[in-house]
Amino acid sequence: MWFELLILIIGIAYGFLKKGKEDLWGLLKTGAIIGIVLGVILGIIATFLAPGGIGLAVGFLGAIGIFIGIIILVIIFIVGVFIGDLIEKAVKKN
Repeated sequence: MWFELLILIIGIAYGFLKKGKEDLWGLLKTGAIIGIVLGVILGIIATFLAPGGIGLAVGFLGAIGIFIGIIILVIIFIVGVFIGDLIEKAVKKN
């Protein structure tokens, strides 16, 4: 819970401090690519660390879980960036 809140606060700060409107779709695509790469790498590592019949299943499911977790964190970050952009727009208006 605290980690997700920290990600949201970092996203708000990023959206507020970086001038102009952010490319939210680009952030999501970059996060998805990072999620896939980390999921595959950590899945392969899990396959070698848990040899035997269950090794492949743990590696594959671990890779999917890591990918989903990273996508959720990226979405939380993007929500923070959106909020930061709104705050930046409101501050500039006044």
